[in-house]
Amino acid sequence: MRDDKQPSVVAASDLEEMVASSDSGARKPAGVPGQLLVSIAAIWSLFQLWIASPLPYMVGFGVFSATESRSIHLAFALFLAFMAYPAFKRSPRDRIPLQDWALAAVAAFCGAYLFIFYADLAQRPGRPITQDIVIGVLGIIMLLEATRRALGPPLMIVAGVFIAYSLFGPYMPGILAHRGVSFGGLINHQWLGTQGVFGIALGVSTSFVFLFVLFGALLEKAGAGNYFIKVAFSMLGHLKGGPAKAAVVASGLTGLISGSSIANTVTTGTFTIPMMKRVGFSAEKAGAVEVAASVNGQIMPPVMGAAAFLMVEYVGISYVEVIKHAFLPAIISYIALFYIVHLEALKADMRGLPSSSPNRPLLNKILGFMTGLILLMTLSFIVYYGLGWLKPVLGDATPWVVSVGLAVIYVGLLKVSSKYPELEMDDPKTVVLTLPQTRPTVMVGLHYILPVVVLVWCLMVERMSPGLSAFWATMFMIFIMVTQRPVIAFFRGHSKFSADVKEGFKDLWDGLVAGARNMIGIGIATATAGIVVGAVSQTGVGLVLADVVEILSGGNLMMILLLTALLSLILGMGLPTTANYIVVSALMAPVIVLLGQQNGLIVPLIAVHLFVFYFGIMADVTPPVGLASFAAAAVSGGDPLRTGFQAFYYSLRTAALPFLFIFNTDLLLIDVTVTQGIVVFIVATSAMLIFAAGTQGYMLVRSRWYESLLLLLVAFTLFRPGFWMDRIHNPYESIPPTQFAEALGNVESGSNLRVQVAGINDYGDPMTTYVLVPVPSGDSGDERMEALGMELVADGDKAMVDFIEFGSQAAELGFDFDQEIIEVLAPVNRWTKEWLWIPALIIFGLVVLLQRRRREKQSADSSAATV
Repeated sequence: MRDDKQPSVVAASDLEEMVASSDSGARKPAGVPGQLLVSIAAIWSLFQLWIASPLPYMVGFGVFSATESRSIHLAFALFLAFMAYPAFKRSPRDRIPLQDWALAAVAAFCGAYLFIFYADLAQRPGRPITQDIVIGVLGIIMLLEATRRALGPPLMIVAGVFIAYSLFGPYMPGILAHRGVSFGGLINHQWLGTQGVFGIALGVSTSFVFLFVLFGALLEKAGAGNYFIKVAFSMLGHLKGGPAKAAVVASGLTGLISGSSIANTVTTGTFTIPMMKRVGFSAEKAGAVEVAASVNGQIMPPVMGAAAFLMVEYVGISYVEVIKHAFLPAIISYIALFYIVHLEALKADMRGLPSSSPNRPLLNKILGFMTGLILLMTLSFIVYYGLGWLKPVLGDATPWVVSVGLAVIYVGLLKVSSKYPELEMDDPKTVVLTLPQTRPTVMVGLHYILPVVVLVWCLMVERMSPGLSAFWATMFMIFIMVTQRPVIAFFRGHSKFSADVKEGFKDLWDGLVAGARNMIGIGIATATAGIVVGAVSQTGVGLVLADVVEILSGGNLMMILLLTALLSLILGMGLPTTANYIVVSALMAPVIVLLGQQNGLIVPLIAVHLFVFYFGIMADVTPPVGLASFAAAAVSGGDPLRTGFQAFYYSLRTAALPFLFIFNTDLLLIDVTVTQGIVVFIVATSAMLIFAAGTQGYMLVRSRWYESLLLLLVAFTLFRPGFWMDRIHNPYESIPPTQFAEALGNVESGSNLRVQVAGINDYGDPMTTYVLVPVPSGDSGDERMEALGMELVADGDKAMVDFIEFGSQAAELGFDFDQEIIEVLAPVNRWTKEWLWIPALIIFGLVVLLQRRRREKQSADSSAATV
């Protein structure tokens, strides 16, 4: 068995290499080339801050259109990709070969072509000249090569397949055949317009993602990453299996500032994994806990993975709405992982690390926690309503007053911080025997929370765009980086002002460089994934795929979801999360919504996109190519495949959640009140903990097989009581289509009718689907039908759509002239589905009773054996 600290020593350089080659580029040239590389990276960060700020509009200079910004963004990404990523494993890391300089220059020119010749291209839309075609071909080749270097061959191959599919459509077999695309048409669509490479995905990378990645890099360089890890260990390290619990919390906090599963795993795992092994976790289990916690960092609001920002554009909702829908599953998932770790500790009777905090009675701890909570709630109440009252009074001066108030709070927190010793960076090679004290650890870094508060405030309260919110949070972060050292030193009475400020600017420079280098892969991925999206829109392959999936699944929605999950996992073995999400959502999301409607299940688009997002993230865990598992195994010294399988086992809760929220959208807080949301949170969290106990085979004692089955049944019932209620009592009654108007009049206003319609789709093919019709207000069925904006005509037993008012609600729902109403389903009065929670809880109580008796018997037997 290897020594606890040995894996970290052996793997330190390998880990750095792994993160660099995955996230920021493995090449670190010396001398002038190295200075040029970091300078261009820093200039890219400054450019992104410039276009996100209000300054260009205030000074009337440097205002770029969306297309120009995307072009410059891609030019930077391509140039840095050839500079920072070696062509092959044997290529030099300490210098940049001449051919890479040439390729970087050509690639950057091709990327910037839309910016340089913007006016000329605007004069000839859809009519590319020879120069445009040549640049487009070169650009696509350069992009594919940059993709191979930065992200590996899989995404390059996927993009190449879709380019070939576009060009050779007439020669494709069977239903895959299409009329084909001309060479000029392909280049025009993919490189010279905003449908392909320079499409929505690259636009989101330019507008939103870069600033959030930069914000995280600056927060990390300022010392927040070390602070979050230390706080988690000081608070939780002494509990049963404490280091593992601390790893879960630390990884969740680090997920705020790191969009990369691998970087998150290495950043926190270097310290957490050896400590987990010290209290009794095996190398594989210690690595698996870290992987499961780190990967979930991408689903944790308010700063989620890059793919979450793409949802804003693809689904057509605000980022605040994305956060709202993603919040509950993410919280539940982390709580469940915390509980899984607790069960592992109980199984092995583990202990925590010795705490250096003074012992306090439990009552004092509870009172201290409640006092802090009440003070925080009071402060939040005063700030929220105080600003609401001040804004009308102060008018245009409000931002300046708020800035001064924020600066005062910041200085006050630094004053508090100065009273405690500075947090040291832990050396992973040394053995940690005691934990840091909680109070000093928490108090010394409270100012790191302020930028996150600013970000959340701008997003959730001021309702600014994600880009502008990240800009103000980043500017505040820059202010902190430059000022924190001199101000703390001043309060401690040993100020070296110029040296401290210089150190602050050095951290800022390193943060600007790190942010840009971390963005190279994401910028390249979004551009290359744009090729797939462009091919889908140009060839209509999405409709073909819908037919293929329907044939494979037999029209069964659960089979479609399983196929989508499998596709995400397979593609995720080679594609980064962002590219995986773009490809799978472009191909499968419309198919799931369409086939769901045809099966009578109205699936919200956000639920489908979150489903794809979750399984794209799971690919970082899943063997045989789960990169995060390999990174964790490098730290722990365990077997990578066994670590991956164990991490997947721990992540079953993350894999189960997407299926659950497709069928129970309450989990996404869709159409629920505040009270219902609280109930859903409590019940869903309880259900996930019971699910975790069922899958781990342990609750109070080791579970017997039938107890595990009963626990899984209870968890399913708590998550989806409607499944059983629908079998006891049909939720809808079928009404003849000719009585559509009467059905509208008989149900309550605000409820919904499910209407099955048959007709012709936009491509002239017959289709049958379900439409969820909100019942408008009105005194009679005819009035409500008029409010919908449609008229029906009866033809015997048939009801045909005779008229649809332009721009009406009926038109927006998809009703069209000459469609046939096949069936009208009206809701019926029945018991609410939540009644089924009662028998589920009774069964759960029975299992608890059985396990308590067994535990008492085991305790009595062990006591007798000791005597």
